[in-house]
Amino acid sequence: MFYFILSVHILVCIFLVIVILLQQGKSADLAGAFGGQGSQTAFGPRGAANVLTRLTTWCAVIFMLTSIGLTIMMQKRTGGHSVLEGTKATQSAPAKK
Repeated sequence: MFYFILSVHILVCIFLVIVILLQQGKSADLAGAFGGQGSQTAFGPRGAANVLTRLTTWCAVIFMLTSIGLTIMMQKRTGGHSVLEGTKATQSAPAKK
């Protein structure tokens, strides 16, 4: 189960990077600099942005859920040990005036 969630997490990471790089900022093209609105003819002026925005949102949700799931699974796998378990706590001396 751990490796399945890990592979889904990696695929979502790659897909999320691709989807974010495909997005265009508002009026990022040359026509937007002069006030043109209909430069994206394939999806209309805002149709592609809505699809890519929804894909980005769902990828981010899946990314967060797999991150939390992997953290919980690693916590159970290692027995709940902390990284700082074997170190001594040090106190700094108060500054003298």
